[in-house]
Amino acid sequence: MKKVVYDIVHDGLIYASYVEYLYTLRMSMFYIRRVCQVRGVNVNKRLKSMAENREKLISAARSAFAKTGYSASSMDDITASVGLTRGALYHNFGDKRGLLAAVVAQIDGEMAVYAHKARSEAGDDWHGLLAEGAAYIKLALDPEVQRIVLLDGPAVLGDPTQWPSQSSCLESTKLTLERLIADGVLKEIDTVVGARLINGAALNAALWVAASETPQEVLPKALEAFFALATGLLK
Repeated sequence: MKKVVYDIVHDGLIYASYVEYLYTLRMSMFYIRRVCQVRGVNVNKRLKSMAENREKLISAARSAFAKTGYSASSMDDITASVGLTRGALYHNFGDKRGLLAAVVAQIDGEMAVYAHKARSEAGDDWHGLLAEGAAYIKLALDPEVQRIVLLDGPAVLGDPTQWPSQSSCLESTKLTLERLIADGVLKEIDTVVGARLINGAALNAALWVAASETPQEVLPKALEAFFALATGLLK
């Protein structure tokens, strides 16, 4: 009889412990999920805030660089104008030069979209190639492009042909040349060299126009020379 009672009590304790274990495990898992959810929300909020701060700084810097130039623009004024501190600038861009690089990349991307649009509206690859180059050169008259990308950019960031954005532009021009050669429009040339020469001609023409004291007057000359160089590739 005692053994039976003992077994019942023993089994009851084991069952009670098991139930308590399951409850504890369930509560622990609930707690872990809740913590992960909260932390996930916090991380998402933090990432969103960082992205917003980055865009605010780029916008403020773009406005300042266009208005007063890179050298005369104060980091304190830029950050204060959007309610941030130098710490936010350093965290996102490293320094003022890094902020300029981000601004240049943004404007350079917009320039590429504008030039590609001109190419797509030209009708065929050959006229598209000319239209794209001409569109890029004409952007040298835009005050923002002129000052930030074509004057301050090279002075602070170095050779524009080494900027990351140039790689995609070169590849696009190279593919266009390959199609034109395959179609019998252009002479048989090395397309990598050809792409560098054509893009380099457009870039240097834009730099020349931007640096000129009379950009409106030199633009037609730059376009004429660019077209003459490009047409030399025709069969």
